[in-house]
Amino acid sequence: MSLTEVGTPEPAPGEVTIDVAYAGVNFADIKARSVGYRVSALPFVPGLEVSGRIHAVGEGVSGLRPGQEVVAFISGGGYAETVAVPAVTAFPLPEGISLRTGATLPTVLPTAHALLHEVGRLREGESVLIHGAAGGVGIAAGQLARLGGAGAVYGVVSSREKAEQALKYGYDEVFVGDGFPEDVRRATGGLGVDLLLDPVGGETLLRSLDTLALFGRLVSFGNAGDAAPWRVGQAELYAGARSVSGFSILTLSQTDPRRLADIAGRAFHTVTAGRVELPVTAEFALAEAAEAHRLVETRTTTGKLLLKVA
Repeated sequence: MSLTEVGTPEPAPGEVTIDVAYAGVNFADIKARSVGYRVSALPFVPGLEVSGRIHAVGEGVSGLRPGQEVVAFISGGGYAETVAVPAVTAFPLPEGISLRTGATLPTVLPTAHALLHEVGRLREGESVLIHGAAGGVGIAAGQLARLGGAGAVYGVVSSREKAEQALKYGYDEVFVGDGFPEDVRRATGGLGVDLLLDPVGGETLLRSLDTLALFGRLVSFGNAGDAAPWRVGQAELYAGARSVSGFSILTLSQTDPRRLADIAGRAFHTVTAGRVELPVTAEFALAEAAEAHRLVETRTTTGKLLLKVA
């Protein structure tokens, strides 16, 4: 990636342009650079979430005005000084939240909320297992699961350092490494967990099926392990009455942005009410975006990384 000069965008009907203060760095941005993932043509600008001030308002937009502080979810292009976004996924900056904190909200919070409640259908007293517990979505999901009435919240991470970080954010116990199926059986007395969130895919997803309780649900929301597409069938599902489903916030933003806006509004309330915290663990200048990606690719990061644009 390299920094370059382009023209300032103008808002199309139904859009606003935002002078970006901060842009969030997500694992999906790293995946977007993979051949065949999401980039159909170059040049390509990554970035799914921003905070900043509205620069201009397009035709047909109401409720937003130039100069207003907002956060926004977009399908790409956030690593820029000014970006055009659909008005339906641009939200007034929640009261009491800084632009810096605001940039952590648009992707991970609606994702975590949808995984637990819209897709996972979490019920009070159920147990939850979350892979990648020390990442942005994992930290949000641990807290939201606790707020949603989960009886026990377990996490899986790749190192002891990450486990210590995740334990600060709603988790009862955090397991390290590939031995998590045995850890789950021990922690649950052999019953397994009711709901499992998996961003890894591949062999991890298949092994996770064996940690589900009777009528357990697994929600897949990524393929961080870069494995071949997973397949499950009658043998894996019927015996334990298990189910597997999936979620993509990017797809939802393209197919039903108003549904995403509704989910985001409910999720943002947990932060403004002081019940969920999203820690920023590193900050980079826009010109250092490649360095931020390199750091994420080491798989040693926790929490949220940001680009400071203005």
